[in-house]
Amino acid sequence: MPLPRSSVEDTGLPLPEPAPLVLEHRVLKSLLGAWALAACSAQETAAVEEHLGECGSCADEALRLRGAVGLLHPPESLDLDPSLRTRVLEGCLDRRPARIPVPEWAAPYDAEAARLDALLQDIGDAEWHAPVRLRWFEGDGPVSRRTTVAGVIAHLLSVDGLVGVALGLEDPLGAATAEKTDAEGAAAGAPTPSQRTEAYWRASHFPPTRAVRAPWREQSHHIVRTVSFAGGGSGRLAVSYGGFALPLSDSMLDRAFECWVHAGDIADAVDYPYEPPAPRHLHRMIDLAARMLPVSLAERRRAGLSAPAPRRLVAAGAPGRSLRLEIEGSGGGEWLIPLDSPASVASAEHEVAHVALDGVEFCRLAAGHVSPEEAAAGQVGDREAIRDVLFAAASLSRM
Repeated sequence: MPLPRSSVEDTGLPLPEPAPLVLEHRVLKSLLGAWALAACSAQETAAVEEHLGECGSCADEALRLRGAVGLLHPPESLDLDPSLRTRVLEGCLDRRPARIPVPEWAAPYDAEAARLDALLQDIGDAEWHAPVRLRWFEGDGPVSRRTTVAGVIAHLLSVDGLVGVALGLEDPLGAATAEKTDAEGAAAGAPTPSQRTEAYWRASHFPPTRAVRAPWREQSHHIVRTVSFAGGGSGRLAVSYGGFALPLSDSMLDRAFECWVHAGDIADAVDYPYEPPAPRHLHRMIDLAARMLPVSLAERRRAGLSAPAPRRLVAAGAPGRSLRLEIEGSGGGEWLIPLDSPASVASAEHEVAHVALDGVEFCRLAAGHVSPEEAAAGQVGDREAIRDVLFAAASLSRM
């Protein structure tokens, strides 16, 4: 009787790696349906996923098929662990980095859109009509607008469309963007975010229904995919907000911030737990708000809502008075805010005040969800400068 043959597993040597499949494009395309159903072999799956990182048309088709499969197999409730999706994604990316990475400045928007979508897929049909009050700050007081959960998503869809238009994507408003703006004096053809929202609400079924979720999520996917293919250099592209413009990198942070804020509004309306963004993303949002404070302060001075700057002339680029903004907790840090003009240089030698705020509290202030008088802030120094900066932070908010 012959002896049993030895196995490579008995030798202690590593097992031989299977040779990767080399398949033609037409074959890989034909496997997309099986891949979406998780019916491919391990080698076929690897070949298809390798191809998806290189072929845009197949990647779009794979995304559509995966979405169709998701309709056939509704996901389980996320109430068990709302952070599960984030942990799984982080684990996957740690093991296998994306072939086409998302730029760092677009990652917060990608994450916040995914978190909001996870919340939306977990709510019932009736909850889409739950009342939500959009809140922001104008002049010296709060402003609000009543809508529904679906109306909030329609608002995000219409304003996110500003980024999409700058990237050459289809505008979700369509012909509605050609309407003349309100009588407040804004130029026709360049509506503000609030005017775009009102135009979308007028031109579509109102109140909106849960059907708005699909175009909003599709648009967010297209935006992230487009900036990823364009690379980090696209961050300098200007995005118009009607009365002002932001670089694409800052605009993506702005959209991430608003996505998180309105997700919190929805979560409150449907009694759903919702956590702040990841610390590294929250820090970027806070940094954007801190960088915009000097401009907001200057606009309030021009409107007569804040005390004028001292009479002494501060040349552009010269040191002027500054306020130290200390943000505590997750995503925090310190920023020197120039007080005399946006063009002046903030210098610690000319620091006249120091304000300390919790990171989430500062974001609620910048979102218009808490008044400057109610913001829990530690304050030392020039009281007038502190008041002006807190009101400038609240004035960053908008519908």
